[in-house]
Amino acid sequence: MEYVHEPIRAPRLHGRTLRAFVRLLENPLTAALLAPSLIHSLGVSKLRTAAIDEAPTPSLSHDHRGSGTGTDVLPVTPVRRHPIRTIRDYADAFTQGLATPEGVAERFLHAVAASDQNLPPLRAFIACNREDILLQARASTARHRAGKALGLLDGVPVAVKDELDMKPYPTTVGTRFLGNVVARQDATVVQRLRDAGALLVGKTNMHEIGILPSGINPHFGTVRNPYNLAHNSGGSSSGSAAAVAAGLCPGAVGADGGGSIRIPASFCGVVGLKPTYGRMSEFGAAPLCWSVAHVGPIGATVHDAALLYAAMAGRDAADPNTLGQPPVSFERYDGALRGIRLGVYRDWFNDADAEVVATCERLVEALVRLGAEIVEIVIPDLNMTSVAFGLTILTEMAASMSIHEAEHHCDFGWTTREMLAIVRNTRPSDYVIAQRVRTRALRNFLSALDKVSAIVTPATALTAPRIEERSLPDGESDVDQTMRTMRFAAVANFTGLPAISVPAGYDSRGLPIGLQLICRPWEEGLLLRIAYAADTIVQRSRPATYYDMLPESRAGDEER
Repeated sequence: MEYVHEPIRAPRLHGRTLRAFVRLLENPLTAALLAPSLIHSLGVSKLRTAAIDEAPTPSLSHDHRGSGTGTDVLPVTPVRRHPIRTIRDYADAFTQGLATPEGVAERFLHAVAASDQNLPPLRAFIACNREDILLQARASTARHRAGKALGLLDGVPVAVKDELDMKPYPTTVGTRFLGNVVARQDATVVQRLRDAGALLVGKTNMHEIGILPSGINPHFGTVRNPYNLAHNSGGSSSGSAAAVAAGLCPGAVGADGGGSIRIPASFCGVVGLKPTYGRMSEFGAAPLCWSVAHVGPIGATVHDAALLYAAMAGRDAADPNTLGQPPVSFERYDGALRGIRLGVYRDWFNDADAEVVATCERLVEALVRLGAEIVEIVIPDLNMTSVAFGLTILTEMAASMSIHEAEHHCDFGWTTREMLAIVRNTRPSDYVIAQRVRTRALRNFLSALDKVSAIVTPATALTAPRIEERSLPDGESDVDQTMRTMRFAAVANFTGLPAISVPAGYDSRGLPIGLQLICRPWEEGLLLRIAYAADTIVQRSRPATYYDMLPESRAGDEER
């Protein structure tokens, strides 16, 4: 079937025009006039009339088929040093006595304060509890001095997106009205990191309720891209990706409903992993979009992402969706990709900016030189899948926020109000149609993956857009840019398949470009093996805004 990309023509709105448009959409009389053409332009009308015979898939439940044959051995650390600090750098510095977690904590607190004094400020974090951070750091320092470190993560700074509960912080989900009390219990993935000794350094900024893939938050400020502060960080795990790229921490926890881990990771030149649906517990994560929500790691390198994934993943009695998964496993990596078949749907792959396509193609060609094989594939109904995904996530977000609408409607930012108003003008049956399309989409992707080891695409169709000052502080409505940002990422949320964004290179302005890989259910080990190979190929550059949390005298710094 021919690839069909139907561009959505909609005006770019900001400031007064954005506010006026939202008010019209929220007024039942004017909405009745605007909604039909708006719904049609978004592709919903075609979805309603499409021939869809499949029964709905209301939730994802993957069996163990294709669970991989990996071992429980993590990939070895790359020999070549990266220009930004890694988890291994911290672990080595602590072991060799070149740094302590307590010293790192002090440097971190100073660096976060400095990052928010930039013009413009980085705004990666919304909250860092100094007393709690230093208390953790002192305990970790004592463990290291006693020779009783809990592992590689002990004392290593890790940030958490403000969509997950973490003591002693409130969880605001990027809003001005949620999070009135501090969390009494950690989210499961946060508790597992705490148990591994990770130095939990604070809550990161995000797009309000994660509803758009940008870092513009009207309540906590705009998260800037460390490679160029005039550009977007991506979202909605904006602060997590920016914090890792800026060197404030080598790892962070993100949440991904439609690319919200992989998009900012791509824009900020780091690694973002969205595991299989049900691989990581959602207990303690805000209930925003139940059927497409995933928790996952953002790391400086693939090895860092793998370490965090290993610490966080696995069954959790508090989340029934996690109970059917096979054991977490990893594949051995010997520097070659013999037997790996990379599926490329050429028309879809090429539907991105020229520099993005060319850079991703070069990385794919390099993977071929390591032994991988390219297989041309076709995935039908991608446009229909995109529309159905949009209906699904927006309907679920509107449902999750409905209990707050009466009292806090005007407390939402204008872009959030716009998206919630749009979905209010759809029909309940539209959501059911979307779940019928999901059944087809999952079948289409699994059919393609029966022929290949992984599907490869650009992570996004563009590099980080420039932030228009006229769009601040409220944000902007730019449907075309949003769709280009999410073009390749959202399908993995809709199908629940594991996917990763790994750095592929840079555009002519020095902005990062990411490559995405998608595998069969539960094959995170294979996904990481291929991504790990890519990470040994691409020559990484340090962002313009960067803070080093380790002493400069560490052995090997001369290579940086």
